[in-house]
Amino acid sequence: MNPFGDPRKLMKQLQQAQERMQEEIASIRIEASSGGGMVRVVMGGDKKIESLNIDPEVVNRDDVEMLQDLILAAVNDASHRVDDELQGKLGGLTGGLKIPGMT
Repeated sequence: MNPFGDPRKLMKQLQQAQERMQEEIASIRIEASSGGGMVRVVMGGDKKIESLNIDPEVVNRDDVEMLQDLILAAVNDASHRVDDELQGKLGGLTGGLKIPGMT
């Protein structure tokens, strides 16, 4: 006797859980900013940048390094926030399992 029950039923449940996880990931939209809102990033649950807005006042030919730092800070903040959101939303679906790339 199989201790896990019907393997087909288990596979169907796993497939449904995977579909729910994909839907949850697709629904995530995170906005992060740096420089007091001078640089704003919107990132999806797949960690693709959906938009990047730079206030023209922060653009200075003589200080490109500062602009680069602001962009990096906003993107990194968005990435961390996506990780936190994924962990919160998907933690219940995975039963607390640590999934590589999702922590």
